[in-house]
Amino acid sequence: MRSVLDFFAYSQDLVNEELAQVRYKASVEPGFQEAFSAMFPAPRQRWVDAMTTSDPEISKLPYRTLVMHGREDKVIPVSNSYKLDRGTARQRRPCGVSHCGHWSMIERTADFNRLVRDFFLGKPTKPVITGSDE
Repeated sequence: MRSVLDFFAYSQDLVNEELAQVRYKASVEPGFQEAFSAMFPAPRQRWVDAMTTSDPEISKLPYRTLVMHGREDKVIPVSNSYKLDRGTARQRRPCGVSHCGHWSMIERTADFNRLVRDFFLGKPTKPVITGSDE
């Protein structure tokens, strides 16, 4: 479980033995594996493919979008967010967040909350947010 969590987080300070134990214990609770597997029954790739949206469909989206993505995300490459940005017809606000993995809302809570708030308030957003430690 620790190895899995290390894959999700950029900051190794976020991942500790306590978090790994909590997540592991939850994952071995009776019924958990069955419930998780039921979300993606075999053949699993079929369900992953079903969650994708084609480029022509994306380009027709009539909504403003905010895409926040950790630049060091090992689960979903940040290039996916920039591809999504190029494909939408409406006003887009791509935000690549440095020093951040897959858990942008956890690793960069203040930036995440500010970006979402500003987006809904219609305030301008910088295309790339840099870490406060840079």
